[in-house]
Amino acid sequence: MPKSQSPLLIILAFFSIYVIWGSTYLLNKIAVNELPPFMLASIRFIVAGILIFIIARIMGKSIAISWRQLRNTTIAGFLFLTFGNGVVVWALKFVDSGFAALEISAQPLIILLLMRILQGKKIQMMSVIGVILGFIGIYLLVSQKQVLSQENSVMGMLMIFACMLSWGYGSLFVGKADLPKNYFVNTGYQMFIGGIMLALSSLIFGETWSSPLEWGKPVQYSMILLIIFGSIVAFTSFNYLLKVVSPEKVATSTYVNPIIALALGWYFLNEEITLQSIFAAIILLTGVYFINTKRKFIVFPRFFRF
Repeated sequence: MPKSQSPLLIILAFFSIYVIWGSTYLLNKIAVNELPPFMLASIRFIVAGILIFIIARIMGKSIAISWRQLRNTTIAGFLFLTFGNGVVVWALKFVDSGFAALEISAQPLIILLLMRILQGKKIQMMSVIGVILGFIGIYLLVSQKQVLSQENSVMGMLMIFACMLSWGYGSLFVGKADLPKNYFVNTGYQMFIGGIMLALSSLIFGETWSSPLEWGKPVQYSMILLIIFGSIVAFTSFNYLLKVVSPEKVATSTYVNPIIALALGWYFLNEEITLQSIFAAIILLTGVYFINTKRKFIVFPRFFRF
């Protein structure tokens, strides 16, 4: 096995997208309570991108890319970060961090359907069951009175779903696109370009910018953690995994992310965890398991193949 695909490296990368990304919902929620969402996200990604370029140069890595790679990193940066992440941060103003993580746990369902629609990939019976369970779980999650009664919560939920479509398409696009071969450099370009587009969005929407020195201590600490771990470490791991394993496997981070996000939101922000949310989480994650399992559905081996 090539060094870049070593089992240890893959395990560490999965740990990064499982655990670190699960905590970013809390960190973004803390920061967005004080900062405008697009400004917050733009600063995070621009700074992370610049740091990545500096580290790459110190390591002796070339950051030169072709025009085709620049175009592709721009597309990926928009799909993953400008829209896919920036709008989620905006939605966190109206929904709990744990709720957002639970909704996004249906990401493998979105990727599976996009692979069927855009690539013609056949859907096995186990995956069909997973899709059905996924839709049931989403319905149980979003139909709660506690959620619907919050101001602009429906808009927040719809925009998070749109972000899931953006991330899903981006995952398929990155899997085949011509991008910088160095995953660190690839991440840097996506971060920096996505951050620039977020800054332009912030200006277009008239957000008020402020100096980091004016932010509260929790927001400052949250931003530092988001930049170093949530952006540089986890997103580099994400791009690496998209090249060495299938998109469905990468999307299994949604098994762990919502559990961590729910626990942290409950502990630090006193977010309510309802019984219906727990049932929804169990059904959603069971659906994700069925989507990603390689086992055959034994009861109807011939009649139900999609």
